[in-house]
Amino acid sequence: MITDPLFYAAAVPAVVLMGLAKGGFSGLGLLSLPLMALVVSPVQSAAIMLPILIVQDVVTVWAYRRSWDRRNIAILLPSAVVGIVSGYLLAARVSDAAVTLAVGIVSIAFAVRRLILERRKTLPSPAKADVPRGLFWGGVIGFTSMIAHAGGPPFQIYVMPQRLPRDVFVGTGAVFFALNNWIKVPPYIALGQFTAENLATAAALFPVAVASTWAGVLLVRRVSGDRFYTLVYALLVLVGAKLAVDGARALL
Repeated sequence: MITDPLFYAAAVPAVVLMGLAKGGFSGLGLLSLPLMALVVSPVQSAAIMLPILIVQDVVTVWAYRRSWDRRNIAILLPSAVVGIVSGYLLAARVSDAAVTLAVGIVSIAFAVRRLILERRKTLPSPAKADVPRGLFWGGVIGFTSMIAHAGGPPFQIYVMPQRLPRDVFVGTGAVFFALNNWIKVPPYIALGQFTAENLATAAALFPVAVASTWAGVLLVRRVSGDRFYTLVYALLVLVGAKLAVDGARALL
């Protein structure tokens, strides 16, 4: 287990942010890995974070066990599996930076457009969970999740136009990413990232992970449905900007 106090000075806030994201404040979790990467390598950060994500998934799935959309899961999951496998096979050939930049630009464009329409009160009728778009975005989610740990924004781009009730939106994301994270376990094992040190370090952070996720669930339920969507769109703009800047810097 890692014993350096400096590591935990970065890891604890990172896990708290991920817990709030898992609780419903989508997007905050993308700040976690960069924080941890200040003190350990990005690869080790991801390896430590995955078991923590799985523990946090248990909390959110339990909290929203009666509020999730089965049709969305059924549409997204098959192509997400294909995306994860593709990401694993192409990891050495695909630039993380290019993927990150592309996801960032698309996220900003989508969120800004939706915020403008919302401000003008001209939002189109809620979209349906259709198969062609779902299969496309499911593949994108799986691929970006495996390559650049950025599956959240593509998920939001597909699901948010459906204007699901707040709890159903959060619950659908909770169930989907819980399944998604378990599917990523074999590739991580194959890449040799689950060392005894990484697993023990993750276990030491489990209490913080559980407490912060419950805090996220409780805080989200205090936000009204309409304000929740506006907040998530705004967070998506910020997250998209961060991804775009990170990707551009790495490319340059």
